[in-house]
Amino acid sequence: MNEQFHDYLEKAYDFIAVYGMKVLIAIIVLIIGLWIIRRIVKTTDRVMVKRDVNVSLRGFMRSLVSILLKVLLLISIAEMVGLKTTSFIAVLGAAGLAVGLALQGTLANFAGGVMILLFKPFKVGDLIVSQGHLGTVKEIHIFVTTMLTPENKTVILPNAAVSSNDIVNYTTQGVIRVDMTFSIAYSANLKDAKDTLMKIMVDHPNVLKDPAPFVGVSDLGESAVHLAVRPYAKPSDYWTVYFDVYEAGKLALDKAGVKIPFPQMDVHLNKLEK
Repeated sequence: MNEQFHDYLEKAYDFIAVYGMKVLIAIIVLIIGLWIIRRIVKTTDRVMVKRDVNVSLRGFMRSLVSILLKVLLLISIAEMVGLKTTSFIAVLGAAGLAVGLALQGTLANFAGGVMILLFKPFKVGDLIVSQGHLGTVKEIHIFVTTMLTPENKTVILPNAAVSSNDIVNYTTQGVIRVDMTFSIAYSANLKDAKDTLMKIMVDHPNVLKDPAPFVGVSDLGESAVHLAVRPYAKPSDYWTVYFDVYEAGKLALDKAGVKIPFPQMDVHLNKLEK
């Protein structure tokens, strides 16, 4: 039993003598390598900022450079430990093929991210609608796009779905129309109502002068005349204009004596004779 233990101990010593220093050096190289990679990624980002590279592309390139450098570092460490690089790369290739088949969705997201950066249907800071979500684009990563909704919720969307489906970009033209509807009674003075609502829009600091705001009759309802109120604003001012004009419009119409009807029903009771 003691002889067998001594054999195992000698083999352990031999292993440490042969590979111990290599493993120790490999660990040191790994730590230093990861530190250098972080520095390279930061330097790359600073260079892209100085050259005014698009914000969307900066985030994508940071992720891509980091992943590629880490893969190269792992291959170098494997060679230092004693693994043959050619064999290691072959194993990585086979594993990559297997993982690729298992993660087709992930690869599709990567391709979607490349398509987004190439064709630029939107960029960081744009207000868009994608996959049923309205929000401002915060980041475009290799696999996902991150949005911030008006409710301050973070939405993470896979790039494959974003790039292959409809996208509504409210920021591209730099101007967005705010659609609102006001209803007034049939007995109300139509001209006074239109002038009142127009003045609210003209006086608002975030309503653009060009294109000019518009007020017009959009529909004659059963109990009200519906007015289409159409101010224009910058996409970033959309909600400010939306809520302010609705509130100010209601107060101004009340002050001008313009009645805003509400659904009502007349009930007639007939007395039955015995």
